[in-house]
Amino acid sequence: MKRSEVNHAIRKATAFFEQHHWHLPPNPAWDVTDFGLGNFDKKGLVLINLAEEIEYCEKLMFASKNQETPLHCHAKKKEDIIVRVGSIAIELWLGKPSEAAKDAKFEVQVNRQMRTFQQGEVLELTAGERITLVPGVYHAFYPTSEACIIGEVSTANDDTNDNFFVDPDIGRYAAIEEDEPALIRLLSDK
Repeated sequence: MKRSEVNHAIRKATAFFEQHHWHLPPNPAWDVTDFGLGNFDKKGLVLINLAEEIEYCEKLMFASKNQETPLHCHAKKKEDIIVRVGSIAIELWLGKPSEAAKDAKFEVQVNRQMRTFQQGEVLELTAGERITLVPGVYHAFYPTSEACIIGEVSTANDDTNDNFFVDPDIGRYAAIEEDEPALIRLLSDK
């Protein structure tokens, strides 16, 4: 990913937050990723870590229509994904899709109530709605609105060791090509 793309994504996300009256705290920790696939407009996400504690973390995420966060799960992290502005679709699997029983059903908490899902089912969530994902539930998500702000509250976060993507070519952090000065240093900047 070029630094100019990262800077553009940060400016776009910041403008969307301001437009929707979401105030970021001083010095938040930014992350912009194309998941190592080189196509941010199709597979990409802007993340801002608001709290990074031993017991929990909180993030805000920004995505535009046609941007997908690829199918992945966590071995340790339990998370609530909360739509703050706009709407998203989220694809759910209990276990890795290539290994999961296709006809298996499983329960996931949505808006504080347990719901039964089939493998690969897609759920749409609108502003204010949430889903609670436990370790081992694979999920991919993407906006169904023009853009969205997504909140995440979770147990302790380890982006380096606790993201398991179905696509083996995916890397959690983008490799950055420096074509202009950084607007903001990212979590992955050395």
